[in-house]
Amino acid sequence: MSTLIFGLLILLGMHSVSIVAPAWRDAMAARIGTLPWKGVYSVVSVVGFWLMLKGYAEARLEPVMVWVPPTGMRHAAALLMLPVFPLLLATYLPGRIRNAAKHPMLAAVKFWALAHLLSNGMLADIVLFGAFLAWAVIDRISLKRRAPQPVRTTPTTPWNDVLAVVLGLTLYAAFAMIWHQRLFGVAPFG
Repeated sequence: MSTLIFGLLILLGMHSVSIVAPAWRDAMAARIGTLPWKGVYSVVSVVGFWLMLKGYAEARLEPVMVWVPPTGMRHAAALLMLPVFPLLLATYLPGRIRNAAKHPMLAAVKFWALAHLLSNGMLADIVLFGAFLAWAVIDRISLKRRAPQPVRTTPTTPWNDVLAVVLGLTLYAAFAMIWHQRLFGVAPFG
């Protein structure tokens, strides 16, 4: 469990620099350059992600059950997961979905984490998904207080919404039917 927590602290900590120390982040990017800062950010994030995955896999070998989710929670999780992939894609395909969600990546993380919290009752699940849900909520609140950062994206078009929904639901189906089982050993609909 300690590896999972350490990985989460590194990953979410790196992603929280703009929440707790935006001036420091800007100063570091100015001092070493934008590209090197992004490189440091990426390397630290990948290390945290790897430790998080390793720790989660280790924790699943000795599960500590906190609660047993009712069967209906799997159905609720399946419904909560429906918007996740379209929201993720809408982050990079600007259109009405992105404008309505304002921060579609954070919305996707919140839906994903909540769905998994409702349908899993092991301590490792609660730590992992609870940490991501708390981080996404805190980050969203902090974004309301921060000056918006310019983001380069593709032009806004209604076709981006169509792409986000069609490709997102296709990814949802592929992930739910095939990839979740292969990657995590759990069949959501099995």
